[in-house]
Amino acid sequence: MNVTFTKPWTVERFLIWAAGQEERYEFDGKQPVAMTGGSGRHNRISQNIYAALRARLRGSRCSYFGPDLGVRTAGDKVRFPDALITCTKFPETERLAPDPVVVFEVLSPDSGRRDRIEKVRDYASVASIRRYVIVESSGVGLLVLHRQQGDAAFTALPLSGEHILDLPEIGIEMPVAEIYEDVDFEDTASAG
Repeated sequence: MNVTFTKPWTVERFLIWAAGQEERYEFDGKQPVAMTGGSGRHNRISQNIYAALRARLRGSRCSYFGPDLGVRTAGDKVRFPDALITCTKFPETERLAPDPVVVFEVLSPDSGRRDRIEKVRDYASVASIRRYVIVESSGVGLLVLHRQQGDAAFTALPLSGEHILDLPEIGIEMPVAEIYEDVDFEDTASAG
């Protein structure tokens, strides 16, 4: 009888493996999980977030990063938010962000449950995360989950296009409408 033993996945093994893949993966604490590709709209919204953060964080002690820098959460899971902000300096060869303060996830048609339920638990397990911003992609709207230092639970605040996204942890704010600049929702209306 032949028995094949495979090495269990670890965060370190996953990060090395994922770096060599063309597709994007997250780590569920046990094995890699493929991430779906984003749409043009998803990409435009993400780029608008980066532009807004770049303009506002220039010269500050905090830095924003895109979806290639991971966040280690409870149970040795690794998530790759669409954007994150950390105010901790670290070697730029690292694949995991130290002490993320704010994370953004842009919803895709198939990621809603994961982003609204699973990732809320995962990001809540990271003590440094003060805000988790869930960004709608089928219309204008944010769900901002925030907590005070020392609090375990998030409080939810929905925002629409006329609101301002306040990020006091990093000393900036931005109009929600700026996140959706040049985003076309007409094809969503005609498809529904």
